[in-house]
Amino acid sequence: MSGAQDGGRSPSPDGAVGRPPAGTGTLPLEGVTVVALEQAVAAPFASRQLADLGARVVKVEKTVGGDFARAYDSGVRGGLGTHFAWLNRSKESLAVDLKSDEGRAILDDLIAGADVFLQNLAPGAAARLGFGAERLRERDPRLIVVDMSGYGSSGPYRDKRAYDMLVQAEAGLISVTGTPETPVKAGSPISDIAAGMYAFSGVLAALVRRGTTGEGAAVEVSMFDAVAEWMSQTMYTTLYTGAVPPRATLSHPVIAPYDAYPTADGADVVIGVQSDSGWAALATGVLDRPDLVADPDHATNMARVRNREKVDALVASVTSRLGREELLRRLDEAGVPNATLNDGHGLVAHPQLAERGRWREVGSPVGDIRALLPPITLAGAEPRMDPVPALGEHTDAVLAELGRDADTVARLRAAGVVG
Repeated sequence: MSGAQDGGRSPSPDGAVGRPPAGTGTLPLEGVTVVALEQAVAAPFASRQLADLGARVVKVEKTVGGDFARAYDSGVRGGLGTHFAWLNRSKESLAVDLKSDEGRAILDDLIAGADVFLQNLAPGAAARLGFGAERLRERDPRLIVVDMSGYGSSGPYRDKRAYDMLVQAEAGLISVTGTPETPVKAGSPISDIAAGMYAFSGVLAALVRRGTTGEGAAVEVSMFDAVAEWMSQTMYTTLYTGAVPPRATLSHPVIAPYDAYPTADGADVVIGVQSDSGWAALATGVLDRPDLVADPDHATNMARVRNREKVDALVASVTSRLGREELLRRLDEAGVPNATLNDGHGLVAHPQLAERGRWREVGSPVGDIRALLPPITLAGAEPRMDPVPALGEHTDAVLAELGRDADTVARLRAAGVVG
């Protein structure tokens, strides 16, 4: 039941979704088995990336309802949660009641044949069920155990509830995001994403080390630690200047001009000038004000930051007279960094995704759905993009692998031990 590689289909030249390209190669994690006792976003994001690279991922879910992210919403064709569709392709779903002795025995047998066990239950919950890292690694020193949590396995916040917005607040991210008057959280669940990325890279590092030493690992990743790491520039500013960077909407506290600017047709364009040579290019090639290159109020970044309102007003006075496409053309020709201020529609229709063939279709319980290729591109190897599983879709097959015969499976299902 290792990962098949025929689930992805490539867009044809006209943008339609078609067949996978020829010449797909072996994925680096083929032969690696991951057992994921997971829910929500952080752990599923980590394990999905392992599946993208060829690992077999068996997702362990509750018999009733499964991973609660299945029902966060019903945005995918009215029957599947958007988070779940994003995070759970290419996995096998085993539905089992871990409150029962037989259910725990099933998971124990499954982990015994795995390379990686990853979980993000409440702190201490996995150990209370008998699946703590110490016990599992004592039984199998080659096993890699990954424990994910909100705040870590120790400290005064160990048992504190941790959701994305709460961690963004606790780690200080919200304090630097928003307007001067109103703090806001990041629109994507970046606390979960950050933790998922570190768990993913932690597994890869542990697999490399095991390949040279034969020894597994106990890996711990917390959402709070992950976001605190991402906040390090702010942290160092506070540590060494005593000042907390102010919220500056789209602008940057120490760079100018760096913001969204209006155009004649109402669409904002983001301009980011990060050097004095960049300012010279903007002043000369777009603003038609070569005199500002050496002007003492504009010549250096520190001067432009001191005069931010004046600089932004000057830039806006020019951009507001140009249509968006004309402004983008002039910025590109001058070599000035810029971007379109897109929304979700703009991303879905983005020509960069279409022209580079980044779209695929994957199966799901509600039919084929569109999905993006994972960001890691391996030359000659098509990432694994198999269907999003229905709850318990692979229960019978996994139990058969573990030696449970059909009569035993029927009895377990009748008793509610599996689903």
